[in-house]
Amino acid sequence: MAVPARGSVDIALVLPLDSPDYARAAAVVRDGFLAAADAANATGRCRVIGHDDKGVLDAFNAATATGASVVVGPLVRDDLRLLAASAESLPITLALNQLDDATVLPPQVYTLALSVESDARALVHRMRETGVASVAVIGNDSPISKRFAGAFNGEWLLAGGGAPEAIRFDPRPDGLTALRGALAKSGANAAVLALDGPDAAIARNFALRIPVYALSLVNQPHTPAALADLEGVRFIEIPWVVTPDAPALAGLPRLETGSILLDRLYALGLDAFRVARAFAGGVPDRLELAGATGRLTLAQSRQVLRDGVLAEFRQGQVVPADAPR
Repeated sequence: MAVPARGSVDIALVLPLDSPDYARAAAVVRDGFLAAADAANATGRCRVIGHDDKGVLDAFNAATATGASVVVGPLVRDDLRLLAASAESLPITLALNQLDDATVLPPQVYTLALSVESDARALVHRMRETGVASVAVIGNDSPISKRFAGAFNGEWLLAGGGAPEAIRFDPRPDGLTALRGALAKSGANAAVLALDGPDAAIARNFALRIPVYALSLVNQPHTPAALADLEGVRFIEIPWVVTPDAPALAGLPRLETGSILLDRLYALGLDAFRVARAFAGGVPDRLELAGATGRLTLAQSRQVLRDGVLAEFRQGQVVPADAPR
């Protein structure tokens, strides 16, 4: 692994570009990062260091050896856990993921993540702003569902709401009968679908009398029938996807990935460069950016918080929820 001369690099980007499982995702993040760097005429002060599934610590050592002020990465949660457990001395590090357990990150590590937890927290505040007072959360046993529901419930309570009602989703006939009965008895004035894909479209049909919200992963390719079922469902999405013509995004090169998931990762790369550049002279006292993944602010928890756009399915399209009808 060739290492640039010390002092020639401001920002080093560490990604699993040689991993069979993560190479495609990593390449899209890299493309977004370099596109933003090029737009800022800063490509020459950045270096990309790739690694395989077992090479993240060596890659960080190589990044540190460049003398970079900021290292961006890791991208994968397990790699971040390895980095947190290591005794390596790190420069300021902007991790592109976060941990969902009690692991404490080193004090020089900050996080910017496309997490369902951040979208859940943003969704709570949008719902409270529109006067939703009580909510039923419909979920299943998948890790994503549990993470989203846990983050939503915690933020809902912090925002002053009463304990959300938990309703289990089971797509089998008996499970759907139970879902129908639970919603009929529920006094909630909104429902939240902690579900993605076809399950969200199925569950939506059992909650027709109240407003329905969902986790961001509901926004994926659907059949026309599923899109009809999801009509009016609201969720948090990144500006790069739902408001691409926003002035804050003007001048940033676009990449046709053919995938909403990859579009999100490209936007993460765009924002990773802009945040890393703000950290290059030291941790800023304050950070506020209108980013491709949302409005970005730096919290005392060393998290770069994302506040996305409230979007909804409308006539088969995804539009901002406040767009004229």
